[in-house]
Amino acid sequence: MFSYILRRVLYTIPIALGVTVICFLLVQLGPGDPINALLPEEATQEMIDQVKAEYGLDKPLPVQYATWLGHALTGDLGTSIATGRSVSTEIFSALGNTLMLAFGGMLVSFVVGLTLGSIAGSRQGTLSDRVVTGFAVTGVSVPHYWIAIVLVAIFAVGLHWLPAMGMGPRGSTGFALDWAHIQHFVLPIFALSLIPTGIIARSVRGSVSETYGQDFVQTLRAKGMPERQVFVHVARNACSAAIAVMGLQMAELLGGSILIETVFVWPGTGQLLNNAIFMRDLPILQGTILIMALIFVATNLVADILQALIDPRIRR
Repeated sequence: MFSYILRRVLYTIPIALGVTVICFLLVQLGPGDPINALLPEEATQEMIDQVKAEYGLDKPLPVQYATWLGHALTGDLGTSIATGRSVSTEIFSALGNTLMLAFGGMLVSFVVGLTLGSIAGSRQGTLSDRVVTGFAVTGVSVPHYWIAIVLVAIFAVGLHWLPAMGMGPRGSTGFALDWAHIQHFVLPIFALSLIPTGIIARSVRGSVSETYGQDFVQTLRAKGMPERQVFVHVARNACSAAIAVMGLQMAELLGGSILIETVFVWPGTGQLLNNAIFMRDLPILQGTILIMALIFVATNLVADILQALIDPRIRR
């Protein structure tokens, strides 16, 4: 098992390096000049050249990338062009709020998707199967932002059951485990987890259905094992598939958080990215995308290791 984990970690290193290249180049190839946000319209060419030199934007792209990567490896992601603050400070002050949403959505997606998929897969052709399949198809088809707006219109504006924006009551300075704060999580997490839940439910349904048709299940039944215990063996196989899909859906959760945070005015990296795009703040864009991409890579590494722990066939 140790050798398997070591191999997976070593494979992750070139992937992470490739992520840094893509993050740097995609932001650089975007339209617009970030210096325009700092200088007045009447700025002279000498002023423009001076500011570019201060931020290192006057050097060739390979030199800019090498400099940026060297600083990033030490935890220095640069300085925000718009605010003048450290990019690391800006990102990590917002990252915790985004991770609360993302991992909350991941937990809901995994539990609900695994449960619904197991029910549908073990009762093929029944009403339960059709209801779960219909829910899964609907969940996959509905965009994050649309369901978020509908939820706000129904539960916040219409029924006044839940708050429409923010992550806590007015005047709160942080998160607390009380209903006044938790209720702000309900609508964002539900909207964020809908698509991954549908995908996991469909994947688990197919895995459970396929597993029930395998020979070892018939052997267990022939030996007189109770159906509940047979289901435990089947669910263990389905859990491995759910973990694999959940690792891939982490990108959906992180990417969807940008729109969800905009709709619910959630102070996370989604709002930070949204503001940086309009301000053309390259250091914030590069740093935020890099951190979120590395979180996605790390999540998939953990998912691979969990799969190997649950299913010995993967280790072999």
